[in-house]
Amino acid sequence: MGATVSQDDNDSDCHTHQSPINIWTKMALYDPFLKPLKIQYDPTTSRKIVNLGHCFNVEFDDTSDMSVLSDGPLNSRYRLRQFHFHWGSSDKDGSEHVIDGNVYPAELHIVYWNSQKYESFEEAAKHPDGLAVIGCLYCNIMLKWGRKGETCRITLNLVSLLIQGKEHSFTKYNLARLLPNDLDYWTYHGSLTTEPYFECVTWIVLQRAIPISSAQVCIREINRYTSNRRNSTKFLQIYVLHSLAYLVRLQNLYIDLAFSREHHK
Repeated sequence: MGATVSQDDNDSDCHTHQSPINIWTKMALYDPFLKPLKIQYDPTTSRKIVNLGHCFNVEFDDTSDMSVLSDGPLNSRYRLRQFHFHWGSSDKDGSEHVIDGNVYPAELHIVYWNSQKYESFEEAAKHPDGLAVIGCLYCNIMLKWGRKGETCRITLNLVSLLIQGKEHSFTKYNLARLLPNDLDYWTYHGSLTTEPYFECVTWIVLQRAIPISSAQVCIREINRYTSNRRNSTKFLQIYVLHSLAYLVRLQNLYIDLAFSREHHK
């Protein structure tokens, strides 16, 4: 295992657990200790959609353990905080994580915090085991609407949001419709992908991409109404792990990946 970087060291140049990464699936070794993910979700906890300028968040009531994530690579119970999408300027790019060198049109991040050990999201983000993020990749298909219409509902609410102001009510949302039925995953210890880049995240990247159409990726249209275009002109560094364990669960088999350090844009 690589050395653990203190969360007091805010200089990202010193970090060795940075995200996102390029996942090379053929470098896999089995590990028997990972468990299936246990996701408990209550649709009544969804609250609002928020325009952040460069993207949007769908935020949840995280004052109780009504919507939580546990098991998998986690040793504690994690409470749902929010989800957001990353997308690119075209259907050929957009995802943060890269699989065997392949970039996907969009990537969903579902953000949880360790409510079993910490009192708040802000406190949890200061600790290596503070956050857990499920990453779900979306692949392009030639269909009119794609999977179950949920992304389209997000788009329609975005239009209303942009007309009416910074926030919009977003209640009783079925988050399960954004996830694949197969929850096999890769997992590694990494960082936030935005400042302050704290290495506080247990990343859980689902192996099964969800098919969506070009029409659904129209969430990128938020860029027409915002001054910050970082999400549509994305130049993220992809990090390959330096002497770190990288785990994956695949159909009851468990895989451990290790990488040498390099980065490329």
